[in-house]
Amino acid sequence: MAASRPKDLHFSALPSTVPPSDLPPISALFLIDFDVKAGYTIVWKQAEPDLDLDGAVEYKSLPSGLHTVTDDLIYFVHAGTHAGLSAFVNEPCEEEEARHARMIAVGILVPLSYGRLGRAWRHAEALKSLASKLAKDRKQTALLQQYWDQHKAPQEGSAAAATLHPPTGETPLSSPSITFSVPAKGAKTHTRNRSASDGAALSSTANQRLSPYHPAWSLSSLLDKFGPLIFPIYRAALLRKRILISCHAPVREICDFVYDISILSNIPLAVSDVLPSTGPTQRLRPLFTIGVHDIGFLMEDFEASKRRGESAADDDYGSGWIACTTDSILAMKDTLWDMLITMPPEHSTNAREKVWPVVEFPRGHPVKATQRDLRRFHSLREGLARLAASTLPENIGSEPPRTPNSMALSTRRSSHIVTNAGIEDNVDKLIEPLSWTALAYNGFMWWASAGEQMRSDEQEESARDAALLADVAPAPQTPMSVRQATTSSFEPMVDSLASLANRRAAGSQEASLELAIIAYFHRLTAQTLTVLADVVSSAEDERYSDEADDDLDEDTGADGDVLLRNNSLEDDAPISVDSRSVENMGLDVWSASDAVFIQELMRAYYGREAHIEGKGVEVCGVRVC
Repeated sequence: MAASRPKDLHFSALPSTVPPSDLPPISALFLIDFDVKAGYTIVWKQAEPDLDLDGAVEYKSLPSGLHTVTDDLIYFVHAGTHAGLSAFVNEPCEEEEARHARMIAVGILVPLSYGRLGRAWRHAEALKSLASKLAKDRKQTALLQQYWDQHKAPQEGSAAAATLHPPTGETPLSSPSITFSVPAKGAKTHTRNRSASDGAALSSTANQRLSPYHPAWSLSSLLDKFGPLIFPIYRAALLRKRILISCHAPVREICDFVYDISILSNIPLAVSDVLPSTGPTQRLRPLFTIGVHDIGFLMEDFEASKRRGESAADDDYGSGWIACTTDSILAMKDTLWDMLITMPPEHSTNAREKVWPVVEFPRGHPVKATQRDLRRFHSLREGLARLAASTLPENIGSEPPRTPNSMALSTRRSSHIVTNAGIEDNVDKLIEPLSWTALAYNGFMWWASAGEQMRSDEQEESARDAALLADVAPAPQTPMSVRQATTSSFEPMVDSLASLANRRAAGSQEASLELAIIAYFHRLTAQTLTVLADVVSSAEDERYSDEADDDLDEDTGADGDVLLRNNSLEDDAPISVDSRSVENMGLDVWSASDAVFIQELMRAYYGREAHIEGKGVEVCGVRVC
């Protein structure tokens, strides 16, 4: 039986932690009941004119498998214009026709103009309370009418609508300032469409706060669940692939993961302006929960993606997406997605060995993290532990706290992103094996330089990784602290993270850890794309230089035509990416999958082919590896 989310929170009819003025206005409110004979039925609804709910929200609000859990929160997208949130309750009852259980969901729709989820999570507390009351007595629909009257969107053109503004900021969805080199002449710049809420930067530490149900609270759990696999998933998101997460109920945490991956793969505003206008959208589109009823939409969206490749589009339609599903048939149809992530069942958390998600491309091609990803993950994990330790008050005791199970970093058993023991557990299944070329190169360089070159390369790599957390986490004591750390040396950091989780459970809304994770990935994106832009810019400069030389060194043929001696670099010629550029992108010079990623990145953002130059050693002009 699937494990249900612990019932550690109880709520009143109206939210107590979010002021009513900060709640986004709702476009629809509905009550859905599951009847064993009639199936899903909308038994009460209120909605704006022309907003059709029937045949859509009832299936999105109650995905398959919810009968195995006691409660859940489900996020979804409706008609491409609204974000939906429903609170599900499975209440035991004595009615024979209900099979001794009453399953209902209370849901809302909010405009997507407020962000990826329209900040619908601010209504979560109240919806859970309403669902709990109505599961016990469905005749209390007056509570729904009261909530609708209080929070419905004002009529267009009214005085209330004229003064309506999005809720004030709470979301750390942009990182601290990012420095990068701007490509020289030849680079095409433009201004991309941006979300007003999801693109807002935090200007001070006072704004590093999240409301209790904000999906970004799950960022540490995301790293915990995926380990080094988060990096190939992030790269697929950066390419704007169609990413499907196959999971079991409850779906709340996986919906949060959908939001997180979309946020982490954002193109920072400072970088987007130096990229070609024909490149992918600034963000990956999150669809949240989808099911068999969405297959038609997914097929139409795929056709739209083909047309999008022929001409630039202003909207997100056909631009890739990320979603989760409990319907296994979607996972079986590999024409619907580009990457499939299969989550292990909830009970696998009690297994003796760590059970990781399975990531694959169509036709069962497995996706693994690179050796570089593993080292990068160690560095990120250790930096987050230092940050957690530095943000704790000095009077925090060492007694292990008792915190909700939803806090992934709250106990030593679940703190896999901190302890070496956790990440090394079964990790070989996640990582690409070290190539023979890499082994030969490392062995030769160790022999030729007595290990000095190897140590220098490792220190440079460590410094590059540490820079991604600069200004948001304390610097490591030594450049090699990540590799030399032992399990025992991380024990105080585990206690610090547990104490931090305990403080959050007590009511703190500070999101310094979440902001650091977002900043890390946004800086990694900036690092990757700006190096790529520099490579393209250098190739363009070389082309301009060749053309200038041709103009000065032209010959006239026998028939009087002008012959150019050097015009080998054409517009469609592959652009060479050397091993130093690959390293500067933070990628693995020995990994074939990272080479393919660079080629796909070049096609997606610049419409050009890329030739990846491998790393090797030459002796007397002869390449030995």
